[in-house]
Amino acid sequence: MKQLTKAEEDIMQVLWQLKKANVKQIIEEFPEPKPAYNTVSTIVRILESKGFVDYEKKGKGHIYFPLLEKQDYSNQSINKLVDNYFQGSFKSMVSFFMKTNDINLNELESVLEEIDKDTKK
Repeated sequence: MKQLTKAEEDIMQVLWQLKKANVKQIIEEFPEPKPAYNTVSTIVRILESKGFVDYEKKGKGHIYFPLLEKQDYSNQSINKLVDNYFQGSFKSMVSFFMKTNDINLNELESVLEEIDKDTKK
C-alpha cells in the first residue's frame, strides 16, 4: 500500500469523517486559511489515482468517498513505524513511548486494561 503525503492525509482525514464530499465540502472542513480549490481538487485526483478515493458523478461535479477504511490505513502506518524505527518490536515501541513521554505505571495499566477489553470482544 502506498504511503500518503501530509496534504493527502489531511484530505483523507476529512473524507473519513464526512464519508462522502465534493471538493467544496472538503475545503469547508479546513481551518483558516483554507486551501485553494485547485489544490484540493488536484490532491483528490492524486488520491484517486493511488486508489485511496473514488467518486460518483453528481450533476456536473463529483462526490468523493474513501476506498480505504481509516482503521486499515492506521494499522498499516503503525506497522511501518514499528518496522522502520523499532526493528518490528511493539515492545520496543511501547518502551520508547513510556520513556520519552514520561508515562507512569497507572497510565500503562489503563492502556493494558483497554487492550484486554478489546481482545475479549
